Amino acid sequence: MSSTAPHSFLKDLERLEQLAYAPVIGPEGLARTLGKMYQAVATADFSSYDILAVRKAAPEMMYRLFDLRVALRSRIAEFEQRGFMSADVVQGLRDVFRILRYVTDMLGEIAIGNARIAEGDYVMRGFTGRERNTLVNYAFYKGKELAFQSGDVVLVRGRAHNSAAIARIGSGDSQFSHTGIIYIDGDGKHWLVESLIEDGAMVNPLAHSLDHGIVRAVLYRHKDAGIAARAAERVHELVRSSHAVGHRRIRYDFSMRLDDGRNMFCSKLVRYAFEKGSNGHYRLPRYPTTIAMKNRDFLDRIGVKAEQTYAPADIDIESAFDLVAEWQDYRETSNIRLQDFTMDKLFEWMETHGMRFEETAAIRVVSLLGRFSSHFSDGAKQMLSSVFPRVPRNMPRKTVAAVAMLHKTAEPIYRELQALEASCVAETGRPLHGEEIFSYLEELRVREDGHIGYLTAK
Repeated sequence: MSSTAPHSFLKDLERLEQLAYAPVIGPEGLARTLGKMYQAVATADFSSYDILAVRKAAPEMMYRLFDLRVALRSRIAEFEQRGFMSADVVQGLRDVFRILRYVTDMLGEIAIGNARIAEGDYVMRGFTGRERNTLVNYAFYKGKELAFQSGDVVLVRGRAHNSAAIARIGSGDSQFSHTGIIYIDGDGKHWLVESLIEDGAMVNPLAHSLDHGIVRAVLYRHKDAGIAARAAERVHELVRSSHAVGHRRIRYDFSMRLDDGRNMFCSKLVRYAFEKGSNGHYRLPRYPTTIAMKNRDFLDRIGVKAEQTYAPADIDIESAFDLVAEWQDYRETSNIRLQDFTMDKLFEWMETHGMRFEETAAIRVVSLLGRFSSHFSDGAKQMLSSVFPRVPRNMPRKTVAAVAMLHKTAEPIYRELQALEASCVAETGRPLHGEEIFSYLEELRVREDGHIGYLTAK
């Protein structure tokens, strides 16, 4: 995707489509094709295109990229039947889906003139908006507001640095930090059954969850509506009853293990729902995420014990689910992209340079006070949230400290990148290229000589 002629992006997009629809001979050939798709997009440089032409064509290109992903997903069942889903193919699909989302985000940003959300701006609810915010699979397009069904699975991405960290601790970097399952009751009320770090398993109004600090959301639907409806009903009953007087709450499971323990992290709750809804015949995920960091210091601090888990984005390659719609707020997609790339580098530095968090006396005080705040009333927790971390009672002090150090390390880097991107947009009309961001971050590491925020080379 490297040409200077106006509208060349469309020609390069056609080449991507040809690769996606090309006949497949075997797993090795499929992995190579996916690698070519990824490299074509990853090395694309918006400075090579006429930005005004790209802005004009952006709405069409955004939908074509979305349709390209839908079409590629629809072939997964065929790949499975033919025995082509090797580890390299699975990783290749993850990479292609991720990079195509980033390009769509950048097109959306260019289409709205690179407008950024400011203090006091309106909050956009998930699956609403007028700027191609919601992209709908044509098979589910009804020409009106998106209709949810009981058993639909929602993936979301929040604004916090810990959201970026959660999305990227596995072998397959993703763009999602949380998932839940929709339940529609007999009165037609829509609920989201989910497990939150702060509160454990909860039943919340769907509208509240889609209003609550998200930048990206995706809707998946199981092909068997009966299984989906039963899944939603079973998990809703479990969580609702756990909040009844005399019953024990379901806390958040920091271990990320897929065992039968009572506590649940968000994906484990969705897994439970579909296992029960299918009478034990269907268990998510078919292609689990591997947690293979050699430097496990950060994982140990936050309590992750699993070597394989179900990450929210694993549903991206579940052939039993259809991708119904995707939504993103293009005023903020640049921010979470910068967070993602920052977290990529922090984890890379931990892994390749042996960097670890070094707890200071100040962080110890913050983590102790934050841990103590878990015993306050909900009102007090909310009031003190700007001062102390809002943490659940079952979060260890060292985990509170790790989250605080992660945030305080990532935030200054993120702010620098925001300023760098603002300058790039002002000068060129385009967002920063990924290679520019990674180059800057490497220069930062060298400049700081092994000490970046609370990360120190041991």
